Amino acid sequence: MKEGNLIGFKVVVNSSGIVMTEMSGVPEEDLHKVFKGDDLQLMRKLLKLCSEKLEPLHSYLELELEALNHPTT
Repeated sequence: MKEGNLIGFKVVVNSSGIVMTEMSGVPEEDLHKVFKGDDLQLMRKLLKLCSEKLEPLHSYLELELEALNHPTT
């Protein structure tokens, strides 16, 4: 069975100790290259549902982390 990442969300720490979030995934307009028929409709719906929840979380955390990652002088 082949598998792929439909949508992903990570909180990572880079080598400098900076914490950041990362979102990735298949663009909606490319889903038809992999899925057909009912599977395509299901994947579109899943991508939409996940994006609606993850994008606000990603934005919120990025703003919070931006403040935390900047040194104060």
